[in-house]
Amino acid sequence: MKYYIVIPAHNEQDLIGLTLQSLVTQTVLPSKVVVVNDNSTDKTEEVVLSFAKENPFISVVNKTSDAIHMPGSKVIQAFQKGYETLDSDYDIIVKIDGDLIFPSNYFETIIKHFESDPRVGMAGGFCYIEKNGGWILENLTDKDHIRGALKAYRKETFQQIGGLRPAMGWDTVDELLCKYYDWKIITDESLHVKHLKPTGANYNKIARYKQGEAFYTLGYGFWITAIASAKLAMMKKKPFLFLDYIKGFWKAKKNKTPLLVTPEQAKFIRKYRFQKMKQKLI
Repeated sequence: MKYYIVIPAHNEQDLIGLTLQSLVTQTVLPSKVVVVNDNSTDKTEEVVLSFAKENPFISVVNKTSDAIHMPGSKVIQAFQKGYETLDSDYDIIVKIDGDLIFPSNYFETIIKHFESDPRVGMAGGFCYIEKNGGWILENLTDKDHIRGALKAYRKETFQQIGGLRPAMGWDTVDELLCKYYDWKIITDESLHVKHLKPTGANYNKIARYKQGEAFYTLGYGFWITAIASAKLAMMKKKPFLFLDYIKGFWKAKKNKTPLLVTPEQAKFIRKYRFQKMKQKLI
């Protein structure tokens, strides 16, 4: 199976080389890697071009956008710009961040998951962060969720869910729509990926309300939002974030912010979320 990779990158001169090095040493090489140099003011482009010289499947696309790091929209707009430069002769499309180091068998293993069952729509490993000289699981989500930093989609799945939404919550709505269309999601605990910059390191104060807005746009409704907000605030060990998330939810509701899903999909999502919560309580 052929896989293409798109890497949105903003000021990643110190880390993108490590990511690309881990890609060019994969046991099964990508057919194409597009790095979208998104408004970088450092030498990100030069680092990528030095890799492209030796590895013709690597290319760079330059994009100018707002320098403010808003979760979701900026990164997916950059992904989209890179994706539009690709042809459709692939089996798997991958979106990764420019601050990851993959084990050499990562994509060979991901391909095997897709080949093992035609209903597997998404697959991914797990992000590990450095702490006290060791690497520990970046434990921000459930084990059945693929982190936004390393998403791999079967082409047919990617097309059916309508690609990626340029909004916070994109890396949750993709999986919920996978479930809606009856695709399987595989998370492989044997695949440890080094995440060199912890998630959310660059988010500003406006962004904290965005999480609550994202819960609203996913069609969660108030009660699921309240439970999800409490859980996330606890996982991040910042209890007051709960209030920010709830404020964001009510703000989005008041402003009649458009949902990322149809009413029918929202109904399915609420039912699915409640079932998951019930399972955990039993």
